[in-house]
Amino acid sequence: MIIALGSDHAGLPLKQALKTALETQGHSVLDAGTHGPDSVDYPDFAHTVSGQVAAGCARFGVLVCGSGIGMAIAANRHPGIRAAVLHDATEARLTRAHNDANIACFGARTTGVEVALDALSAFLATAYEGGRHDQRLAKLAPAG
Repeated sequence: MIIALGSDHAGLPLKQALKTALETQGHSVLDAGTHGPDSVDYPDFAHTVSGQVAAGCARFGVLVCGSGIGMAIAANRHPGIRAAVLHDATEARLTRAHNDANIACFGARTTGVEVALDALSAFLATAYEGGRHDQRLAKLAPAG
């Protein structure tokens, strides 16, 4: 599976751990950066990863910043993107099953590496349930 990955400077160490795990599991990773500790603007990376997912270049995206919140806000501005901040495997399963989320966001200052790894594994392994959730997802699409 191809997964797009991005972080700001605060999320870099967690992004690196997630990238290593994904590659170890056999996934291809499109690493949008950042690649160093210098201060950067998180929306730049959220927009790149969201564009890759929306265009079909990657099946899923993973974004990491200090809280995960800014990344989710930026990502959700893109049509077809459903990004969720995840704190555990239960949230990961529910957001995939019920919301068909396609980008997982993590807060490096709020979520430890092991918890993030468990949540990401659950996110990638859970299928969207469809059914009653389809009409709800349709209401998330822009009007017009």
